[in-house]
Amino acid sequence: MQDIEEEIRDNVQRALQEDIGSGDLTALLVPDNKTLKARVITREDAVVCGTQWFNACFRSLAPDIVIQWFFKDADRIRANQTLCEITGSARAMLTAERSALNFLQLLSAVATQTRHFADAIAGTSAVIVDTRKTLPGLRLAQKYAVTCGGGVNHRVGLYDGILIKENHIIAAGGILPALTHAREIASPDVFIQIEVETVQQLQEAIAAGAVMVLLDNFSLAQLRNAVALTRQHSGQRIILEASGNMTLDTVRQVAETGVDRISIGGLTKNIQAVDLSMRFV
Repeated sequence: MQDIEEEIRDNVQRALQEDIGSGDLTALLVPDNKTLKARVITREDAVVCGTQWFNACFRSLAPDIVIQWFFKDADRIRANQTLCEITGSARAMLTAERSALNFLQLLSAVATQTRHFADAIAGTSAVIVDTRKTLPGLRLAQKYAVTCGGGVNHRVGLYDGILIKENHIIAAGGILPALTHAREIASPDVFIQIEVETVQQLQEAIAAGAVMVLLDNFSLAQLRNAVALTRQHSGQRIILEASGNMTLDTVRQVAETGVDRISIGGLTKNIQAVDLSMRFV
């Protein structure tokens, strides 16, 4: 994974350039030498994430700005709590405010959603896993937020893991040739996973030597059957991942079937920003 500090710098630079362009016209209403204090307050319960992106937005414009945090990433917060206080150039704070809050409210939303799912399966052997269904340009940020919420990262991109999906299987000529070719091209540090849509395909994958299988849209009965089949397998242990239309109402039942991982695209795709507000004191 790319260095997170480098990623933060890139993210913040693009966000500020997009927002400021040739200059913040409204901030010119404020005297250049005016110093103020501001507070950031949450209007709802959440899990904090994105403090480094938030800090970088302000300090990119005014390195001497002082930010005092009362919480850290991965902490749970309650509605109406003060997250941090910021002291420094009023102009810089006004210019950086929107970009900083955008990062904080987005990443906190991802962490919060992940925490809801992680809590829902607590006590089972399964873990919550993210996907590549992320906002363009913010994948590492969102995957970091997933870890703050108690989830686990899947592959970062197409370069660090092989996930053979239905279209790959069709194009490669079947499960066996797809897995065979994958093993030929993969280096030792690259995992190989294959997606199946039926128990019959799972049996084919087992016969072809699969060690990591994605069970796509399996019913609870099919998931239990899949777990029983793979646990009976006398070879290398097969890691099973369930995926498809996971909700907070159903995810625990899925975890209790015995699968190892549950991947949820909605962790990073279907999110509603946490309601945050910055106000001058």
